[in-house]
Amino acid sequence: MNPWTCALLITIAGAFGGVVNAFLTDNGFLLPHTKRGIWCPGALSNIFVGAFAAFASWAFYGSGAGVELVDFSSERTQISLRFSALAGAFLVGVAGAKWVTNESDKLLLKESVKVASSATKAPAECERLVQGSAEQVLERVQNG
Repeated sequence: MNPWTCALLITIAGAFGGVVNAFLTDNGFLLPHTKRGIWCPGALSNIFVGAFAAFASWAFYGSGAGVELVDFSSERTQISLRFSALAGAFLVGVAGAKWVTNESDKLLLKESVKVASSATKAPAECERLVQGSAEQVLERVQNG
């Protein structure tokens, strides 16, 4: 199989992993944006990171690692693409996108703690504040 076709299929599988991560998060299917100076990746960034992570993993450790890109000889190494490589690319896409999403959520929650620590709330109100996504928590804490 042509190495570029394999790379494209791996990248597409990773992008689908990014889409799945975007649906699994409680942040919704949003475009990238910033909130109080914190970058929130959104679905497009999840797709891009998932595709890149899958391609990088395949190129480093999969059958893509043996591809000679600048081979001017007439004999070209034949590579194969197994279904397990596509499934692995999908999972790497989900995990890579999840990592980026988790880092953003961690920063949002740290900012929420900063804002909440300056306000006094009743215990019932505090319980209501922490329900939902990290971005929703920050919004509720900010708005009181």
